[in-house]
Amino acid sequence: MGAIAIQWLDAIVRELTLFAAVGFLVGGIDDLLIDVVWLFHRLRHGSTRRSLANLPHPEDARRLAVFVPAWDESAVIGPMLRTALARFDHPCFRIYVGCYPNDPATIDIVAELAAQDSRVRLVIGGRAGPTTKADNLNEMWRALRHDDAVNGENTVAVVLHDAEDVVHPLELMVFDALIGRYHLIQIPVLPLVDRQARLVSGHYADEFAESHGRHMALRAALGAGLPLSGVGCAISVAVLVALDEAYGAPFDEDSLTEDYELGLRAAALGYRPCFARVEDWAGRLVAVRAFFPATVEAAVRQKGRWMTGIALAGWDRIGWARVPHLVDHWMRMRDRRGPLAVIVLAAAYLAIVGWGVAAGAHAIAGVPLRAISDPMQLLLMINLLLLIWRLGWRVASTTRSYGWREGIWAVPRAVVANIIAMLAAIRAAGQYVRMLTGSPPRWDKTAHVFPAELAA
Repeated sequence: MGAIAIQWLDAIVRELTLFAAVGFLVGGIDDLLIDVVWLFHRLRHGSTRRSLANLPHPEDARRLAVFVPAWDESAVIGPMLRTALARFDHPCFRIYVGCYPNDPATIDIVAELAAQDSRVRLVIGGRAGPTTKADNLNEMWRALRHDDAVNGENTVAVVLHDAEDVVHPLELMVFDALIGRYHLIQIPVLPLVDRQARLVSGHYADEFAESHGRHMALRAALGAGLPLSGVGCAISVAVLVALDEAYGAPFDEDSLTEDYELGLRAAALGYRPCFARVEDWAGRLVAVRAFFPATVEAAVRQKGRWMTGIALAGWDRIGWARVPHLVDHWMRMRDRRGPLAVIVLAAAYLAIVGWGVAAGAHAIAGVPLRAISDPMQLLLMINLLLLIWRLGWRVASTTRSYGWREGIWAVPRAVVANIIAMLAAIRAAGQYVRMLTGSPPRWDKTAHVFPAELAA
């Protein structure tokens, strides 16, 4: 390799390194600030966990509706519904299952269960599927309003679940206790780890352990809008009515992440959210459990949809918060930093490869490799300390929720998470471009699995 080529290679590697280092520094400081605020909140207010016994339970149980959107879910909808019906410890609920006319396999299973148990209500939409998840939810919303009017009932909240969810027996009791004080309630989501695909499925466990172990609770405590997770959340009927009147439907059918947007739109209307970390009678967390994608391709599809809906299209659709609400601006900025973080990651990996190639080229040419400057060494050292800090928090969060073995796995899974994020960003960019050119959003769901050992 000629001297000029080596000089160009050195320059490119140095610029990639500088770009990645500055990007990591900004992101690391952002994460560090979250950790510091969280620690201050814990020292001041104590644990965010509550005891079920100390919740303000109403004298009479109130009616709740559980919405389960189902497109091509014949493999899991039966076990999920039977398990939920057997587990829910609440006297007054009904499960609405939204199906499509061109999905007879799912319809047949739900219809059979509905004939056996009046707590299951089959709702068949008017359009062939898949449309969007929000369209499916709106069909169930209209069915609920019709049922309440005809039967003279008063449903106080809608609970959202997916067709693969393993529900907690006491979650409806938690929602019933809190829905009077709060208008939107989210309980934690704890992904199940597929032992046959520990690296891919397990990285969801690491991310939710951090997000639902600390970040969401802090977000609600600071008064920022609380994005819902689409499962394990309860929404007051009053909120849905207000959104229906304001936007023509409570769930936005043009959105890929209707749950995320609903939480922020409700906050903008002045409704109060709560992230509820509640212990059951045995001291275990009341949470939703489910298998998340176990293959790279499925994970990329799912995360690509999340990134498109939250960081790209979501920015266009819901913008920023009220001008003086700095905390809300900060949280939305964090939500939308994914694409930029992926670019920084890609630059870092390219820089690592580049340094290796440059070292080889210099060795062949017999020219010493240029030393890294003192300021760059300092920057890299700070980033290394921030990385160790970040991994320490991740290991601690996963250990707290899943035990020390999964906590150790969180370290290699961080690399897997980075690779999936980079591939998802490419997919998200393509989806976003197609949306900008007029392509309608579609329900880009992944195949689901229900744990056989938990089925009722």
